[in-house]
Amino acid sequence: MHRPVKYLEWGLVQAAKGTWFVFDRLNSIRPNPGFVPKWSDKPLQKSWEKSKPTLGVPRTTDSLCPKCVPEIRAKILDGELPVEILRNEKVGEIKAEIIERDGKIWMVKDCPKHGYFEDVMSTDPEMFRHLESMFPGRDIRGHNDTHLRDHGSSTVKYGRGTVLTIDMTNRCNMMCDPCFMDANQVGFVHELGWTDIKTILDNALTIKPRRQMSVQFSGGEPTESPFFLDAIRYSRNVGYLSVQAATNGIAFAKDPEFAKAAAEAGLRYAYLQFDGVGNAANSHRHVGNLFDVKLQAIENMHAAGIEIVPVTTLINGINNEQVGKIIEFAMDNPKKIVFLAFQPVSFTGRDEAITDERRHAQRYTLADMAHDVKEQTGFSEPTRDWFPLSYISIFSDMADLVHGPNAEWGQYSCGCHPNCGVGMAMMIDKETKEAVPITAFIDGVGLGEDTKKINNAARGKWMSLFGFSLAVIKNYNPFMAPRYFSIFDMLKKFDKQFGGTGVDYGNPHADRTMADIEKRRSDRWNAMIIAGMWFQDLFNYDFRRTELCIIPYGTQEGEISFCAYNTGIGWRNIIEKMHMSSKLNEWYEEYGRHEIYAGDREVDLLKTEHSMLLRDEIVVKKAQDDLDKLGIAKYASDEKRAARDEKLAAAMDRSDAENEKMSKLYRQHFLGEQEEKPAEEKSKKLVQIQL
Repeated sequence: MHRPVKYLEWGLVQAAKGTWFVFDRLNSIRPNPGFVPKWSDKPLQKSWEKSKPTLGVPRTTDSLCPKCVPEIRAKILDGELPVEILRNEKVGEIKAEIIERDGKIWMVKDCPKHGYFEDVMSTDPEMFRHLESMFPGRDIRGHNDTHLRDHGSSTVKYGRGTVLTIDMTNRCNMMCDPCFMDANQVGFVHELGWTDIKTILDNALTIKPRRQMSVQFSGGEPTESPFFLDAIRYSRNVGYLSVQAATNGIAFAKDPEFAKAAAEAGLRYAYLQFDGVGNAANSHRHVGNLFDVKLQAIENMHAAGIEIVPVTTLINGINNEQVGKIIEFAMDNPKKIVFLAFQPVSFTGRDEAITDERRHAQRYTLADMAHDVKEQTGFSEPTRDWFPLSYISIFSDMADLVHGPNAEWGQYSCGCHPNCGVGMAMMIDKETKEAVPITAFIDGVGLGEDTKKINNAARGKWMSLFGFSLAVIKNYNPFMAPRYFSIFDMLKKFDKQFGGTGVDYGNPHADRTMADIEKRRSDRWNAMIIAGMWFQDLFNYDFRRTELCIIPYGTQEGEISFCAYNTGIGWRNIIEKMHMSSKLNEWYEEYGRHEIYAGDREVDLLKTEHSMLLRDEIVVKKAQDDLDKLGIAKYASDEKRAARDEKLAAAMDRSDAENEKMSKLYRQHFLGEQEEKPAEEKSKKLVQIQL
């Protein structure tokens, strides 16, 4: 039964629809031009001024040959080809077709040298078309950036970015499959010095449109770097909106004082490796008590004031059954989990040389993820609740308009290609745990279209905020919202995120205090985002995606698209070797070996008690074994082991044959034994005698 206030809200919705009718017509008369903000040399764009790459199916795009690229990269690493060839020539590039076939979306391509390749891009063509239709267009084209963005076909061309990623070291305290960077396996150490770190951070601030950037320190394991805390502190001091770390959590779980030190330095978010609920669900990482580590890391970091984003690499047959359990775990603990990031596997790093059999078995798409959410949790609809991550840029444009031309930074904006990332939002009552997809009670498409009209008119701050409030109310359905949620709570949520009215919800910026953190956490409602980010590999590579990258890597050779760095032509391998700190044995001699947890070794924890709700029915007791039943290798290490065993068996067969041959020769020439003729030859000889 609905609360009486819901009927009052319904009347407010009807009134807002009538008021919007008048407002929209008046607002569309003689719209103002877009102003040039302080953070850009180009004006804010109207919706129709935003360009788009070619979308739809079928279409042609520029891709890479999965066989040519490793060959070319090897020649560059061996010094046979200059690095400049990547800037001046289209090495390894081939055309690709994106087509619909057999109820799926495919990328198919032919290399003149290596032949035909294909891979699935989506298992739901309807959802694929929906996501592309919701793409609002490219962000402002980058300018004042050629000194940092000059990487030939791999150059990032558009937008302000969202997260600058900086790999502090290629050392890691784990030995995982999969791994983007093949950590601990390349034979040398690449670790940024303090001057490198400062230079990369300073350079990033010079690009226009000037970005209200977050910076994420990654690796390897970034906590292995001796400059980890210094880098966080410096980032905060020079003005980065939020400082993040992509971590396996071991350092934070082992030492709560380390978590406090990181928080005091300015660490705001921890992107925590999190592959499932229970130690069995994490067993493929080969650390015996890894889930216990995750729970303790969450406990210590949250107590210190760090927000936690579990990040899950999803692999079909390995942990795709964990999608629903991870979401349930987050909804059971809405005061501690603010965001979920799922990453369908990219076959790169340790997995670049994957066999076709394992690749097809383990391939997992964004559509697979959306359907697993629906099937494993019972809520969400793929074409109602999921939008491209770039859809949020409509509301970022609104915030840029409201903040005016004198704002120091452009608003946080996710302008990536619609094939790159998707997201849905859940409104969770922290007290009752009731959870409802936001787009079940807000018309997401309608609100986006109405907001575009407000942005296009480019009125002043308060006129724009009034129009946006009307748009939110008119697209709201109170009867589908959580029981204790109101339309005013929704308006507060938007204001808290984009900072339109100036109401103090707790300072979200770099100079925030623990009091600010607690004030923001005191909000009863957790608008938890469930996001999927699908990084490319050589089998589905699309340069139209690379151009729009929102999470570039900051490196000693400039800012490079995430996919161009880790996959693509493989800038990571090249830059790390160009700027390697030392060979591995030399590093060990000077600094000693860092601790590595592998071979199912357990991490020593000071305590294992935690305050999170962990329902026994969602804790996995046995690792997923789909691929075992099919007889398909799970990991690159399994394939390498099988290849070694095959070579060894072949060598043993050759050795046995050679030994037998030598034995025959010895018996014939030294012992005088005659070789026994086969019975068939004997019979032929008898026949000849009879003749």
